[in-house]
Amino acid sequence: MIIDAHAHITGPAELYKFTRELAASTGPMRPQRPQFSDELVEQSLTAHLEEVRGVGTDLQVASPRPWAIPNAERREAAVVTITQTVNDMIAQCVRLHPEAFRGVAGLPQVPHLSPKFCVEELERCVKELGFVGCKINPDPGEGGSEVPHMGDEYWYPLYEKMVELDVPGLVHGGPFRFSREPELGYFCTEETVAAFGVLRSRVLQDFPTLKLIIGHGGGYLPYQVGRARAFRLNEGARGGNTESFDLSMKRLYYDTVLYNIESLELLFKVVGVDQCLFGSDKPANGSAKDPETGRSLNDIKPMIEAIPWLTAEHKAAIYEGNARSLYSRLSI
Repeated sequence: MIIDAHAHITGPAELYKFTRELAASTGPMRPQRPQFSDELVEQSLTAHLEEVRGVGTDLQVASPRPWAIPNAERREAAVVTITQTVNDMIAQCVRLHPEAFRGVAGLPQVPHLSPKFCVEELERCVKELGFVGCKINPDPGEGGSEVPHMGDEYWYPLYEKMVELDVPGLVHGGPFRFSREPELGYFCTEETVAAFGVLRSRVLQDFPTLKLIIGHGGGYLPYQVGRARAFRLNEGARGGNTESFDLSMKRLYYDTVLYNIESLELLFKVVGVDQCLFGSDKPANGSAKDPETGRSLNDIKPMIEAIPWLTAEHKAAIYEGNARSLYSRLSI
């Protein structure tokens, strides 16, 4: 079985028409959440399911698209309404296709409020909608206002609820309206900042059962591991953390949303196969066709299969076993 641990559901155009209009409105009102017919949602899933099934993926652990929730919006009531609407749509997709999807909750993050503001919606999604995890935006200010890195106690109310519910969090950049970087750099940069923030803090000592997946292959973390080792050694010499950085990295998890074999092989070697979950980000901008192979760039499985030193046991762990271990609520 192949479980895709990094996937997003777009949903019908009417959903985003509602969220755009609400975000653009000037009033503080919190309107009733819209409902979409099963037929409309099915229509929006047709191409998605064709693409995913076409590459042999069995199940997607699916979250909202990163631009679906405007976290930098200052009216928290609007952010809550949009987030709940998007999460309800994902729950509808799961109900229509339980063989293809499990839900991952978007969170109503607002930069001027504590993450404690998110825990009610996370609990609703897990306990009422049957979701198996959440997606965390490490920069809810969208490049425009500074929020503490994910190693700061600012995040502890969310971590406490995640541990209580035993749900993993996919660390994934969100909208970036105020950022000077394009999406290509912004996502990986913010995910790297989040990972380094956690690894240089007490988070994993204070929450030893916390489950965090760093999106897009860990950002730039595996590529910069040599510098990280040096900083850790210097830190230990000054009386700080003496755990090897390599061991610390193995307390986090990573997906395979990397579109070339060389980066995938580096990820597996640096962090270890046991920490890696198959992910494709399908369908997304990586669905563009590679002119050399004729396959979409986010067709990750053939790249994994082409790494000669990966054993059958390694591949089984990446495709399925690690996700089953990490997502305790993944009933399949």
